[in-house]
Amino acid sequence: MGRSVKLNEFVESQVSGIYELPRALTYNVHRCLGLDGRLSPGRVAQVIAACHPDIVALQELDVRRVRSGGIDQAHTIAQELGMHMHFHPALGVAEELYGDAILTAQRARLVQAGPLPGLPRGWGFEPRGALWASIQVDGAEVQLINTHLGLDPRERLLQVEALLSPEWLGHPACQDPGLSSLATSIPSPAPALTSVLLRAFRMPSAHVLLCGRSPHFRPVCRFYASITCS
Repeated sequence: MGRSVKLNEFVESQVSGIYELPRALTYNVHRCLGLDGRLSPGRVAQVIAACHPDIVALQELDVRRVRSGGIDQAHTIAQELGMHMHFHPALGVAEELYGDAILTAQRARLVQAGPLPGLPRGWGFEPRGALWASIQVDGAEVQLINTHLGLDPRERLLQVEALLSPEWLGHPACQDPGLSSLATSIPSPAPALTSVLLRAFRMPSAHVLLCGRSPHFRPVCRFYASITCS
């Protein structure tokens, strides 16, 4: 923890007074069910708003599901935050959907959404998917992919391999993922493409600060990934 704090302090000292880093938050909302047993998309929206994010990646959302009162949770949370929303259902039964979403108040367009490979569902595994949005942030085009990987290491390996393929992070539009599959930085001040892959990580809030090929690369965003339930 001490090293994480020092890293944050270092990044703050490097960027203070130069530009404000956009904030990205990833949140597994667990169908908006809190530890107290209450279902409340509004409360989830309040937690998100308190972090003041520019981009939000949500996982495990219910849309029109009987178990959560038939509410479109993705739309409700986006409306509460005053953001645009792109949703992809990893699972659908009749009118009931369950999946992930990308929310932002910035200009954004959905590039693609689709399923990820997994093990046979007869073994008790849920289907998984991913969605990719292109978002305009401070003159740069950020390519953001949101997903929820499976729980079994075997299916995770299949899904990561798929995400690294030319269909996703290996696509020319995701210009050089660089030294990490998590994010790359963009040269300043010229606009460029940036790739960010978000999922339900368990880690303290931190800056995404990664080196690239240029000494003039700067951080992409402030990254919040510690939230797992309301």
